[in-house]
Amino acid sequence: MRLVTFRADDGAAKLGAVVGEQVVDLGAASGGSLPSEMVALIEAGPAALARAREVAQAGRGTRPLASVMLLAPIPRPRRNVFCLGLNYKAHAAEGAEHFGQEMKLPENPIFFSKPPSTVVGPEAVVEYDPSVTSQVDWEVEMTVVIGRGGRDIPKDKVYDHIFGYTIANDVSARDLQFRHGGQWFKGKGLDTFCPLGPWIVTADEISEPEHLEIMCRVNGVEKQHSNTGLLIFDIPTMISTLSAGLTLEPGDLVLSGTPEGVGFARKPPEFLQDGDTVECEVSGIGTLRNTIRTRG
Repeated sequence: MRLVTFRADDGAAKLGAVVGEQVVDLGAASGGSLPSEMVALIEAGPAALARAREVAQAGRGTRPLASVMLLAPIPRPRRNVFCLGLNYKAHAAEGAEHFGQEMKLPENPIFFSKPPSTVVGPEAVVEYDPSVTSQVDWEVEMTVVIGRGGRDIPKDKVYDHIFGYTIANDVSARDLQFRHGGQWFKGKGLDTFCPLGPWIVTADEISEPEHLEIMCRVNGVEKQHSNTGLLIFDIPTMISTLSAGLTLEPGDLVLSGTPEGVGFARKPPEFLQDGDTVECEVSGIGTLRNTIRTRG
């Protein structure tokens, strides 16, 4: 099932399910028995998800998908978005080559985070201030949505804690990323720098999340094309490691890392400019599209 947060005529954000080219308002169609917000649905557990599936299949109260505005599936995460760095070998290699360094693969997952204010939805504008950064880069990432929370989750139980999958663009200001002591928070934490969507595909519909094609196009030109089977640390490893001593909560988002083909490592380097369109695609999930604009 494809679950969305959308805005329609009255301007209120609503929880919906996409069926074909239609969207079902789950709150209205269920007579109020279902939550009207994504994280509340996730928290309500399997029974609520089963009810949402029944309501979506009944097809009452539908409207054309093209007639609504899709927001990020979780428009304002309750906590920072968790991210994996250097989780594809070829991406680690291109970065090492760019800096003239010997490639050393990480021995353990590398984690960082992006603030909730980075999150925007599909078709939303990604804004940057040229006085703050002049090196805005793209990074397509398959994203895990946590369902049942937990701490110290063993690898063989990780998939029991996953609600579904979506797509993110880990937009990065490379000059800031490399200027501030090599840490990534500032360069990846600017407002609007985490487009997310267009929906969450529930886990039951993604049987092999580690065998999905992953792509990024800028103005229609392919920049990244890989497969999630090439992750250095697979989903059980990243989630189990992240949850060690740290409680994951329903609705938490975990970006799994980006493959090779990012702008800063190209020869010559390429960065996003005002008016550029970025499309991030993951097979089985969909395509996330955003436009870049300067601010100020």
